[in-house]
Amino acid sequence: MDLNLIQILEKTVAPDKVELDAAQAFLESAAQTDLPRFLVALSGILADATNSPVARVAASLQLKNHLTSKDPIIRLQHQDKWMKLEKDIRLAVKECVLRALGTEKSRPSQAAQCIAGIACAELPTDEWPELISQLVNNVTAEAQNKTPAEYDDLKEASLEAIGYICQDIEQEHIQKYSNMILTAIVQGVRKEEVNNHVKLAATNALLNSLEFTKSNFEKEVERHYIMQVTCEATQCKDNQVKVAALQCLVKIVSLYYQYMEPYMGPALFAISVEAMRSQVDEISLQGIEFWSNICDEEMDLTIEKQEAEEAGRQPEHVSRFYAKGALQYLVPILLEILKNQDENDDEDEWNPCKAAGVCLMLLANCTESDIVPHVVPFITTHISSEHWHDRDAAVMAFGSILEGPDLRSLEPLVVQAVPILITLLNDPSVVVRDTVAWTIGRICELLPQAIFNNDNLNTLLTTLQNSLAAEPRVAANVCWAFSSLAENAYEVAVTEEEDDPPTYCLSADFDNIVGKLLETTDREDAHQANLRSAAYEALMEMIKNSANDCYETVKKTTIVILQRINQILQMESRVQTPMDRLQYNDLQSLLCATLQSVLRKMKREDALKISDDVMRALLQMFNSSMGAAGGGVQEDAFVAVGTLVEVLGPEFMKYMEHFEKVLYNGLQNHEEYSVCLAAVGLVGDLCRALNAQILPMCPNIMRYLFSNLENNNVHRTIKPQILSVFGDIALAIGPEFKQFIELAMPVLKQASEAEVDKSDYDNIEYLNDLREGCLEAYTGIVQGLKGDSEKEVSADIQLIQPHVAHIVAFIEHIASDEDHTDSNVATCSGLIGDLCCAFGEAIVKLFEKPKIQVLLSEGKMSKTKKTRTLATWAIKEIRKLNNTVAQ
Repeated sequence: MDLNLIQILEKTVAPDKVELDAAQAFLESAAQTDLPRFLVALSGILADATNSPVARVAASLQLKNHLTSKDPIIRLQHQDKWMKLEKDIRLAVKECVLRALGTEKSRPSQAAQCIAGIACAELPTDEWPELISQLVNNVTAEAQNKTPAEYDDLKEASLEAIGYICQDIEQEHIQKYSNMILTAIVQGVRKEEVNNHVKLAATNALLNSLEFTKSNFEKEVERHYIMQVTCEATQCKDNQVKVAALQCLVKIVSLYYQYMEPYMGPALFAISVEAMRSQVDEISLQGIEFWSNICDEEMDLTIEKQEAEEAGRQPEHVSRFYAKGALQYLVPILLEILKNQDENDDEDEWNPCKAAGVCLMLLANCTESDIVPHVVPFITTHISSEHWHDRDAAVMAFGSILEGPDLRSLEPLVVQAVPILITLLNDPSVVVRDTVAWTIGRICELLPQAIFNNDNLNTLLTTLQNSLAAEPRVAANVCWAFSSLAENAYEVAVTEEEDDPPTYCLSADFDNIVGKLLETTDREDAHQANLRSAAYEALMEMIKNSANDCYETVKKTTIVILQRINQILQMESRVQTPMDRLQYNDLQSLLCATLQSVLRKMKREDALKISDDVMRALLQMFNSSMGAAGGGVQEDAFVAVGTLVEVLGPEFMKYMEHFEKVLYNGLQNHEEYSVCLAAVGLVGDLCRALNAQILPMCPNIMRYLFSNLENNNVHRTIKPQILSVFGDIALAIGPEFKQFIELAMPVLKQASEAEVDKSDYDNIEYLNDLREGCLEAYTGIVQGLKGDSEKEVSADIQLIQPHVAHIVAFIEHIASDEDHTDSNVATCSGLIGDLCCAFGEAIVKLFEKPKIQVLLSEGKMSKTKKTRTLATWAIKEIRKLNNTVAQ
């Protein structure tokens, strides 16, 4: 097999497609026929240095692809298959890949990647305990029977293997080897190591190991040595090593900020500033990133300090204000870098100029008003320069410091700058126009009062409308400016007494702006720079944030959007390629989202006049987007139906005969979980709108919901929403929910007892969502079975009686969990109040438990009005019942 396999592997790089396809087919067949033998054969070919480099690389790639994957699910499947292989098979492969280390002609080492793939499967169960010491020994022991060049190759490949393992494995599985690993890495990083390939492999491994070397950083002597060798590596003549060492410092300053004071003055400041000034982009980027990370850390520490003060305790760590202290040195460098734009820059390519803009924004947020005097002289000097690079840098600098400094001190500067920016929207340079449009967008978002209180508002609105015809990148930023303008103009005009203001400062231009945005969505080049999406989003914000005197335009726009939906649905037959399908689906989604926006603004009587046409279009959209990667469209269409349900209320019932099947299809769409989630959410909307009218559909709906809860393949984010919808259904059909009690209560009990691994924040968030879903379900069921009468409680509520003790224990469990949310407290409080109303004195003793009392006290002190109100109500209900018992 091996000789034949070598020839096949060599054909995997064949230019002839027939040979290439045949080789791939053979390899796939070999893996399926006898995977153990296939893996042993591949590892043998990789280990034999007499084989051709092409065959060895191809063998290692095939081997690696059966050991690991970028997709976490596939990776777990590969690891599971590997661990089920016979031990002697695994041993044979491991011996071969270790023997291959240092013998390959190509970089990086493919054998190192294979070793990491096996290590990630075996180290968690201590199956390969000698591996790390063997790799470390390859780096630290004296060379035996090897030339210096061969020994360097072995060290390099072994360090690469260590780096890959550190990168891919969970921290807890390698923590115990951290001292050994660090010994090998530091040996490779130190200045005495003259081979730059070895040094680069070691520095990359250091970068990947920093998270789990916390214990080493806590020890001063070890920390000093790590910092010393890393700082020395930044001075290496080899740029790759220099960049990798700088990346280490960037990461170290984020992970171990609290230990950096001894190094900042003597080393880190000078190293980072020197890097920022480098003419090599990769080096300059790391220098800038270093200070961006400092700003991130110091902003987090400021928040931590505020939270600690509010809680009456000392913060665990404090800011050293490095960014504030370095402003006078950093800002001039960043401003100079801003002048290095290239007119032909790829918008998606990260470069020092873009990084400098971001760093300046972070510095402004971090140092607040302290940055202003360092930047304003540059702006005033360069904004009228004859060179476009200078003008653009000045505008970018201005836009970058608008968030962070005191807004009142910035307002006069902005008022002064607006006329200049309006003029620069017609600058000869597209780069300048783009930056100006972005800066105006920032002003509209952050300092709108400087525009609304300005005589230049009308001129600005006219210039922005004209600029919607500019290049896509400029027009997209103008769209964002309109979005921010609309939102803030509405906020200024609206008062608590009214739903919508009668008029606002955009009213006079509203119809023209909406018309121009609709034109922009139809531009032939609207697919560039995300312009079509930006224009539709601006249109949605304009409609959403419109005053009463803009209503005629809202109605007119609704008809236009409906016409466009019908037009695009007729174009489906022209969809030929996957790219066509993608663009077609994106446009449908955008139109759906815009339809939601206009429907929400429509008066019910006007919505009823067009609802037949809207529903007909949406049903056609559901039919046309079945399969064919139409999940996004289906999701948006469900949300649009939900909006129509909200607007029409009980009148929506006339569409259920045609829509019911579509809803059931959505509830069963497990593959595209966002569609299923939207369908579940829509059930809640329908319950709130139709109330008891939904009863005939409930058996089917509940069957699909229960089926989803029992199905392990259903995405976990759907399950909390399903539980919550139980409550919506119970509220809608009231005592009729009793037919589902025997099925629903055990499911809720099981969900309420769920626990998760709390080392992962996402798990904590999911658990709180799941508990929230249970609480909302219990609340809806209690309220629904209790009935509407305030005086007389329905006899059906007694169906809940056997479950009350568990429900109260569940509330107590949430109360004792320090990770519970304010929303959990609010929902618990509401449920306690409902239980008191439903069961009276019979259960009041259950709520005397200290943890529940603490929870209600926490709710009463909440910053959220809803939580305070519910907690106060629950406390009053308990007190009322206690008084009754006492009498």
